Amino acid sequence: MKMLLSGNEAVARGAWEGGVIVSAAYPGTPSTEILENLAKYEEVRAEWSPNEKVAFEVALGAAIGGARATVSMKHVGLNVAADPLMSSAYSGINAGFLIISADDPGMHSSQNEQDNRILAKFAKIPVLEPSDSQEAHDFAKIGFWISEEFDTPILLRLTTRISHTKCIVEVGEREEKGVKPYNKDIYKYILVPAHARKRHIVVEERLERLREFAEKTELNRIEWGNRDIGIVTSGIAYQYAKEIMPEASFLKLGFSWPTPIDLIKKFSSQVKKLYVVEELEPFIEDALRAAGLEVTGKEVVPRINELTPRRVRVALTGKELPHPEPEEVVSRPPVLCPGCPHMGIYWALRRLRATVMGDIGCYTLGFQEPLSAMDTCLEMGFSVSGAHGLEKAQGRKFAKKLVATIGDSTFLHSGVTGLMDVVYNKGTSTVIILDNRTTAMTGHQDHPATGKTAKGEPTKEIDFKKLAHAIGVEKVFEIDPHDLKMTRKVLKEAMELDEPTVVIAKRPCVLLKEEWKKLQARPKKKIIPEKCKGETCRNCFTIGCSAIYWKDGKAWINPLLCVGCDLCQQLCPFGAIVEDVKDEN
Repeated sequence: MKMLLSGNEAVARGAWEGGVIVSAAYPGTPSTEILENLAKYEEVRAEWSPNEKVAFEVALGAAIGGARATVSMKHVGLNVAADPLMSSAYSGINAGFLIISADDPGMHSSQNEQDNRILAKFAKIPVLEPSDSQEAHDFAKIGFWISEEFDTPILLRLTTRISHTKCIVEVGEREEKGVKPYNKDIYKYILVPAHARKRHIVVEERLERLREFAEKTELNRIEWGNRDIGIVTSGIAYQYAKEIMPEASFLKLGFSWPTPIDLIKKFSSQVKKLYVVEELEPFIEDALRAAGLEVTGKEVVPRINELTPRRVRVALTGKELPHPEPEEVVSRPPVLCPGCPHMGIYWALRRLRATVMGDIGCYTLGFQEPLSAMDTCLEMGFSVSGAHGLEKAQGRKFAKKLVATIGDSTFLHSGVTGLMDVVYNKGTSTVIILDNRTTAMTGHQDHPATGKTAKGEPTKEIDFKKLAHAIGVEKVFEIDPHDLKMTRKVLKEAMELDEPTVVIAKRPCVLLKEEWKKLQARPKKKIIPEKCKGETCRNCFTIGCSAIYWKDGKAWINPLLCVGCDLCQQLCPFGAIVEDVKDEN
């Protein structure tokens, strides 16, 4: 049977066919849809975890327990899971364990470009790199076999283009593998130094066997063409190079680590000029140079940003495409949605002249004009810990204007421990939990405070107020960020207290189905031009709503974008914004 599948959908399908039983993840573009699709299969126990480290440990525990398992995350998520990653290489597994890392060349939705093949090499575990959805499907299945054959976790490395591009995929049926017996083995699974020293020997011996496997596996293949040019490549870069130079000879690496040096030497000896085409780091290229091969790579192939057919063509031929791709397109930066609950918070913080330590989520957009209410955004959880560090550097007087903003999902991911640190070390930061009842930025996934599992089943719901009290925060405020007057008042009060405070800004994301229905039932807003004072006011623009625009010296509201909230109406001192009630007569 054939299906049109994205790489993420194909990985999920391949894992299901391969007999996966347990899957865990934390949502993060471009990996999110993997777990979402696995959750659709009844046979798979699919779970959203509070963070990637927990997800990794859940899946690893399942693999030790005899069930084939997957863990999926975006590239920076593997940083969070680095501790169990390194240890799992030593412990090995019982049933197949697939680590799916979706890297993001070009930083479409990320804070850095990171090549996780390097992390796999560091951990001494093998790497599979699919070049399209069919291979993403197939490699997920064969990955379980390799994992069990060599008693190792295995990294399946996707990139944004593989994850999100759709191709025709030949699919099959599920192969039930069942759960293997669990046998206690303290020398394998208890990594005290005495045991770990012996396991390191096992890791190195396994690496040699994996090198031998890399030389003969059909996942690495030579495609002979014109032998004047030989191209060693992997992943999506293979597709681009093949499109640009279809007559060249290719060595396509699907199993890219350990690198099959003997195979590459054989290939190199039969071509006149050798190129390596790969995205981001010179991972394959460095291995070839270390082996003494003369190769052209990153001196012509860009190391920064996502590859495209044009960039590969320029690198290999110095020529443009017949119809060059535009390097510069009209900028369309993301904005907060009309009616977004985060707008009220940032509006108030700017007026309070606060120093705002931000975090990863939709609310990061609060740094943009006209809100301009964020100072930092580095990684998940930094807002809370970073605010505490800034207070330690600048003193308590500075802390009177210092806050951390963090989303509900991100707070559970890695903000809780930071808040513990603030309380324990006598900090006075104000932590604002932007509770919009979902993981909005990645497509509205549930988390431990929404009351629903990845499969949509009801479950326990974390209470942020009780959690903050349990940590030791005595002053906890709850506000509706759509009440601008109250929001500003409460934030001012919380910031001035000489103790740690938590403000829970609770209002659902406007794009949640239930909230959207409520808003659609409300009248839109409109501006009465005669009452609008134009340039002398512009108060309504300070909220940062994309439904409000400027025309003919007046403010106007786009009825197609307006969701009927009253944020702008609260800001207009002249009564120029009213409900757009239709005359039914």
